[in-house]
Amino acid sequence: MPTPHVTFPHKDRPLKITLISLHGLIRAKDCELGRDADTGGQIKYVLELANELALQPEIGSVELLTRQIIDPKIDDSYAQVEEQISENAKIIRIPFGPKRYLKKEALWPYLEMFVDQTLVHFRRHGIPDVIHGHYADAGRAGAELARLLHVPYVFTGHSLGRVKLQRLSVGRKSVDGLERKYKFTTRTEAEEIALETASMVVTSTNQEIQQQYELYDHYQPDRMEVIPPGVDLSLFSPPIDTESSDDASPNHDSSGTGVVDEDESNQKPAITRDIERFLQEPDKPVILTMARPDERKNLEKLVEVYGQSKQLQEAANLVMIMGTRDDLAELPKSQQQIIKNVFNLIDKYDLYGKVAYPKTHIPSDVPKLYRWATRLKGVFINPALTEPFGLTLLEAGATGLPIVATNDGGPRDIIGNCGNGLLIDPMDSDAIEKALLRTLTEPDQWEKWSEAGIKGTRKHYSWANHARRYVRDLADIMKGSATPELVRSPRVRRLPEFDRIIITDLDNTLTGDDEALAEFKSLIQENTQIGFGIATGRKLDSAMRMIQELDLPQPDLIETDSGTQLHYGPALTPDQSWRKQIGFAWKPDEVHAVLDSLPGVHVQEERHQSEFKVCYQLDQEKAPSVAHLKKLLREAGVRAKVILSLGVYLDVIPVRGGSELSMRHVLWKWGFSPENVLVVGDSGNDEGMLLGRTLGVVVGNHGKELEVLRGRPRVYFAEGCNARGILEGINYYQFLGNIVIPNDRNE
Repeated sequence: MPTPHVTFPHKDRPLKITLISLHGLIRAKDCELGRDADTGGQIKYVLELANELALQPEIGSVELLTRQIIDPKIDDSYAQVEEQISENAKIIRIPFGPKRYLKKEALWPYLEMFVDQTLVHFRRHGIPDVIHGHYADAGRAGAELARLLHVPYVFTGHSLGRVKLQRLSVGRKSVDGLERKYKFTTRTEAEEIALETASMVVTSTNQEIQQQYELYDHYQPDRMEVIPPGVDLSLFSPPIDTESSDDASPNHDSSGTGVVDEDESNQKPAITRDIERFLQEPDKPVILTMARPDERKNLEKLVEVYGQSKQLQEAANLVMIMGTRDDLAELPKSQQQIIKNVFNLIDKYDLYGKVAYPKTHIPSDVPKLYRWATRLKGVFINPALTEPFGLTLLEAGATGLPIVATNDGGPRDIIGNCGNGLLIDPMDSDAIEKALLRTLTEPDQWEKWSEAGIKGTRKHYSWANHARRYVRDLADIMKGSATPELVRSPRVRRLPEFDRIIITDLDNTLTGDDEALAEFKSLIQENTQIGFGIATGRKLDSAMRMIQELDLPQPDLIETDSGTQLHYGPALTPDQSWRKQIGFAWKPDEVHAVLDSLPGVHVQEERHQSEFKVCYQLDQEKAPSVAHLKKLLREAGVRAKVILSLGVYLDVIPVRGGSELSMRHVLWKWGFSPENVLVVGDSGNDEGMLLGRTLGVVVGNHGKELEVLRGRPRVYFAEGCNARGILEGINYYQFLGNIVIPNDRNE
């Protein structure tokens, strides 16, 4: 019976879904050929999700946004702007930051660049109906886009920062080295923002919800849905000689092409020739593991267990597929170290002739490796410290290879559903040894686990089931989602009086140097091609009084109340589309309930408060840290932004407010290029608008909270204070003539 179509409110057309994964090394053929061990489970997941969603009748198109990489060290395909995955699904590569490949921990300074570049793409090709961010970096960027465009947001965390930190901290006296390497503080804050924004969090297991997401301040289990990932059953089917039922594989062609390849004709796949070079007894069963050389994957522990167990060495060879490498020295240092540690352990335990570690393989080898290991009556092991998904376990199970896996996350549910192996504590050497020996030395049990894996993966882990659940849950989310205001409201054309604009804070930026302020006013009056805007934490009436006292030109744009109010032109025309969306999830009474009674946190006078802003002044000696204040609000379920300025002034505003969103909202409506916008500020209230593709200037008398922006692309720290710093920034970018961007950092 065909699955009935799901009805989406307010939609008279199929949905447009945008998936975001910023890893960068994503190609369509990685989906078609099978997953390389270098290609993480996240990449395989998002490719197959995109492909399967595009097959659903309710979905019109799926775009997978990732990072464009132009680097002679990697394949040219990663520089291709657009690549088709299937008829209705494609990869779009967004250029942002340096052109070369960067590991994910190095992407954080450039996320706002991605947001701005993606807005250009959406402006040309239309706003999606749903945005779905994958992993922490894309989770943060996707949340910002969803907040700005007012579309429903879905988040999948994959490997969570707090969980990884817990595991990697075991046995360490200090985590400083881990922080420097993995940027855990930045990563976990990004995950908090993604969780705060998401209408739905897609998880693979209940354990992930109960024990992993529970570590986060913004833990909202009612927004979390367990939708197990799938496996491509057209690729991962059992070898012919181990098929035991029609359920296992209807055809004896695992490739889906109608052609039986060398693997299917009971010959050894080509990859095994590379493996057998290492082995004295190549026909023995194998303990197979397949993972990139990462600390979390726990590969050294596996070699240690094998090296210390004569029984394991007698029962099986160990085969380690640790990604691909032409030259070890060209790998990232962290990966080099893992592989060197493995080599040292092989030498320490004299495992030559018993352990294989081929340098390279291609994605199409992966299904063949599983089938080869299955024929040899082997076992697949995933000894990772944490494992949110376990796609390799699904692939192994689908080919009939029994599994031994870490008692964490995905493996719990996979083995619970399929009954095809054993769970182990990845830190317990004895448990790992016993599980492997049981699998290798009990033939009847091996057969039961093999058959259970073949049947269980097909019953519980098909991508078609995943996509149908996903679409059903989207329908529930969109019942409460109105058409975004930026789609509903006609776009305002670019104002004709100017082709570029300077937007600056008032207090301590324009004020404080009368001589420099006079020069700045003359500059604005003499250059009619330049617009003038104000961004301030003050209320509108207070800001207008100061503008008049300073005898400033009438602003073309004025953003007030810490990025929660927008007005235009001499008549101070309010931005209605901005006003309609700013109140989303805003509950000021709940903010007061959480913060008002805290020591050192004092509510400011009523004249500083506004409809979408709650203002406090902090006693720095008594007040909790800003991080703790955020934690308290999140734990109370309050969705809000917390902004600290000059160390003592604290504003709490709606999640859809703030200078970063208000500025992008204006530029979207005007059709203005960020490169034609120079923004100037001095305090934390200005941080949001200083980041991204706009041209940022921080004046010399800035608050220390802005020091975190030093070295960021397109953020210039002026030596001059107050308005003198503005003039210095104008000169730095040559903003009156042909604009230059010396600090772009895009090489």
